[in-house]
Amino acid sequence: MHAMQYELTLPADYDMGVIRDRVARLGHLLDDWDGLGVKAYLIRERGLRGSPVDQYAPFYLWNTVEGMNAFLWGGGFQGLSDDFGRPSVRQWTGLAYEEGGGSHARFAVRRRQPVPASAPLAEAVGDAVREVRRLAAEDGALLAAAAVDTSRWELVHFSLWEHDTPKADGDVFEVLHLSAPDLDRLPRGRRW
Repeated sequence: MHAMQYELTLPADYDMGVIRDRVARLGHLLDDWDGLGVKAYLIRERGLRGSPVDQYAPFYLWNTVEGMNAFLWGGGFQGLSDDFGRPSVRQWTGLAYEEGGGSHARFAVRRRQPVPASAPLAEAVGDAVREVRRLAAEDGALLAAAAVDTSRWELVHFSLWEHDTPKADGDVFEVLHLSAPDLDRLPRGRRW
């Protein structure tokens, strides 16, 4: 599993209806993308749920590197780059993934945190795996994942929720659409 996200931070007076309309028109295009476990089309709006910014920030969990590369290099990503400029794309290697009992994604929580320099690596990733299990077991959780960027020694926790009171810390996003063609192929549990 590979996690990926880019963020388009928009001007404070940006009409977020433009993003909502874009997702409504184009979101279905990844509903059958080979190698894609899940893409959550996410937005945050300044002043709502603690957000300091207006932002479009899709989050992906990929089953295959080939699927991710086909998206980035084969045209799926080009339309966004043409319309908004080419954003930096963050990538993390998957550590753990679990599914919860929720049924409809309305909100997502993403938390990035440094891997503590003083902690043994096995302890740090063990904590991340336990947090994935905890989040997935919470009422209203659809899924939870953790991944790591070893170039920055940064962990990312990502979870999807059917309600607006998630039991997770981090940045809260509204889910506009969910493409999940290969969700059932995302490997459960810890990834080593």
